[in-house]
Amino acid sequence: MAPDRPRLLFVTDLAYPAKGRRYCDEDIFLASRLREHFDLALCHPLDAAALLDSPGFDAALVRNSGPVVHHQAAYDDFRARAAERGTPVSTQPTGKGDQAGKQYLVDLTAQGFPVIPTVDRAADLGKLPEAAEYVVKPKLGADSMGLEFLPPERLPALPYDEGCGVLVQPRIDFRYEVSFYYLDHTFQYALRAPRPDRRWLLERYDPSPADLHFARRFIDWNDIDHGIQRVDACRAPDGGLLLVELEDLNPYLSLDLLDDATRDSFVASLTTSLHRLLGRQR
Repeated sequence: MAPDRPRLLFVTDLAYPAKGRRYCDEDIFLASRLREHFDLALCHPLDAAALLDSPGFDAALVRNSGPVVHHQAAYDDFRARAAERGTPVSTQPTGKGDQAGKQYLVDLTAQGFPVIPTVDRAADLGKLPEAAEYVVKPKLGADSMGLEFLPPERLPALPYDEGCGVLVQPRIDFRYEVSFYYLDHTFQYALRAPRPDRRWLLERYDPSPADLHFARRFIDWNDIDHGIQRVDACRAPDGGLLLVELEDLNPYLSLDLLDDATRDSFVASLTTSLHRLLGRQR
């Protein structure tokens, strides 16, 4: 490794079988571009904590590393060691979104944010709008794991207090999903899934000022200084947007769907962000 360049630990699971996405292609591309500016090593999330203890890495970048639920203990160890060593991590590991599970959907509902109404107690089911079906998912789920669609009569008997609990939401007949991608609080691009049954069949989306105001509320609420965040929303039947998910751990970026100029701009912004995180302005 060149001694005059920052050394970056790039955390990814190239073999994770994501539905509708190719984690490996995206991270191989991104790593190849970042190598122009950093001495870089790829590692599996199970190896990240141990490698942080080895000499030489100035920062860590967590990318398509798969759902943390598959390696929770290793991820917790990685975060603890990074904090102990003072190693900067991107995205900043203090997010209140998916980094901490799905409890934020319940909290934001209670605070009146524009989210899909969400409760986590049988006593609160009456706070949800009436629907023919409801979405039930574990609080620590990811990638649609454990997701079920249930009729209202089955909701009271759900295991709300077992393990980490479950969430309940009305199943909304939304028009489409849209994702807003941010880096260090700066909007980068947006993509839309026009077919509700094809989440990862995406196209470029030109957001309105109202759309960006919506997304920015959640970026500001999360209050992290650096890293990548993806605000996932759905267009409700009344035309408004509702938050589906705030992905602040390892959001897939769909870089292959971007035009060259937008993709190059994102890579340049990420490079600048990492240098800034290391205190080395370009």
